[in-house]
Amino acid sequence: MGGLESPDYASHDSGAHEPHTPVFTGAAKRELDELITRYPKKMAALLPALWIVQRERGWVSDGGMAEVAELLELTPAYVKGVVTFYTMYHQHPVAKYFIQVCTTSPCGICGADDVVKSLLRHTNTGELGVPSPDGKFAVIEVECLGACGFATPIMINEEFIESVTPENVPAILARFA
Repeated sequence: MGGLESPDYASHDSGAHEPHTPVFTGAAKRELDELITRYPKKMAALLPALWIVQRERGWVSDGGMAEVAELLELTPAYVKGVVTFYTMYHQHPVAKYFIQVCTTSPCGICGADDVVKSLLRHTNTGELGVPSPDGKFAVIEVECLGACGFATPIMINEEFIESVTPENVPAILARFA
């Protein structure tokens, strides 16, 4: 209820229902054009193009997917398939600080559940995937962040933080206040 895939969550941001405004103009278009030159085929620039959309808008809307499809000469269905396959792309607006916590078995054994509880408490989100009342934070569990030797790892937006404990959560969050 109210999770990341919930229509209720997406409806918290009116941007989810506004007409698409092109992302690839000016500097973003020049960046994409330069990226395309690095690959033998345009479609190989798909993942970086989607990152540009997400960086510029905070998420990848259907309009953003269609724009990328057109620029890379792909079908919108193909682009949507890629976006829905990878969990790193947000398909609806998210909080300003999107916190991912690794809760796979190795991290779980090392206290990931307590880190999640601490993050939910200190961000006032109360529930996974639901933004805090001020819209600043959302916390989700992810399958693996690739740092089993440094449990518990988290990512806040693009910042990777290792060896998080429930006790150091307040200091970490203070950097984003």
